[in-house]
Amino acid sequence: MVFFKKLRYGRFLYLFPKFACKLNCSFHLFKFNMAKAKKEEKQHIPVVTPKSLGFFEKYINNPSPTGFEWEGQRLWLDYLKPYVDETYTDAYGTAVAVINPQATYKVVIEAHADEISWFVNYITKDGLIYVIRNGGSDHQIAPSKRVNIHTDKGIVKAVFGWPAIHTRSGEKEEAPTLKNIFLDCGCTSKEEVEALGIHVGCVVTYEDQFMVLNDRYYVGRALDNRAGGFMIAEVARLLKENKKKLPFGLYIVNSVQEEIGLRGAEMIAHRIKPDLAIITDVTHDTQTPMINKVTQGDLACGKGPVVSYAPSVQINFNKLLVDTAIKKEIPFQRQASSRWTGTDTDAFAYSNEGVPSVLISLPLRYMHTTVEMIHKEDVDNVIRLIYEALLSIKSGQDFRSFPQ
Repeated sequence: MVFFKKLRYGRFLYLFPKFACKLNCSFHLFKFNMAKAKKEEKQHIPVVTPKSLGFFEKYINNPSPTGFEWEGQRLWLDYLKPYVDETYTDAYGTAVAVINPQATYKVVIEAHADEISWFVNYITKDGLIYVIRNGGSDHQIAPSKRVNIHTDKGIVKAVFGWPAIHTRSGEKEEAPTLKNIFLDCGCTSKEEVEALGIHVGCVVTYEDQFMVLNDRYYVGRALDNRAGGFMIAEVARLLKENKKKLPFGLYIVNSVQEEIGLRGAEMIAHRIKPDLAIITDVTHDTQTPMINKVTQGDLACGKGPVVSYAPSVQINFNKLLVDTAIKKEIPFQRQASSRWTGTDTDAFAYSNEGVPSVLISLPLRYMHTTVEMIHKEDVDNVIRLIYEALLSIKSGQDFRSFPQ
């Protein structure tokens, strides 16, 4: 044994040529198998087309604040019309596109259309403007942001001002709060501000635009959750282009006012009275700094749609989603919620006499900022999962654990 330990590898092969041949053959066989496995690895097939991406960019760049979603809804319905049988809106602006409207069994696929924003709340005598939230707007990202103030006279540009670092020297640093952030639209008096058409109640949105980052991520404001509206529209496109006939009525729903309490979903659920609902929204990518995976879960952009577990998520319908993802080799992740999902799933699930509902989430970085990020492949795979799930649902399917 000591003798063999002292031999160099080359000397060993020289003394034992037969063994060397076997070793060499095994090594090359290993390399061949690795190369074959790599070649056979399932390649991602894009779903989003250049044309649909053009719509997505236009849709994201269009402001659609809570309570003022009309322009975005018009864009969305115009895109969908070639793929559906009819469309309508309700009194508050929720938009619905329908395939097979005469069918008695009704399935909803739903997202929400509204984005976070601000309301003008107080105009000082010096022409500065203080705001309150419209939805879950983050005051910490506001300073130095450019905004659009929406008035009856059109858009008025403004900025969130903030004291220069030089003026804060030696002073206790103040963090941005709802009490100290303010808008400056270049006016020096309240009368001048009002002459521009600005009044208490005007809505304010950020002006940041859509972009593609590193040919991998879509970035922009309001990806929460107009990305969802885009994805369900793409499902309708695929059904039409692939000439798929569904044995039920499909209601593609873009709800309003989710950001202030799921209100649009509550209203439209009672109008449609669906038998099933598939909701799509965003969830947190937890791979960036300052996020605790112990409390927020371990989720990542690029690893697929997120299937949720929560009281409002119907267990048997959710199993259909998981089985579909496995069967169709769609990568997916899992997330647990405690008492509620905080999405329109909760509104649909507890509407009428109870609607079996599931949630498919899109991992997103930097939620409620102007640089929300989603992975291109996740978008494709959410679309695929909803599409394949619809094709596996039977008309009249009963998801109760104890059907009668």
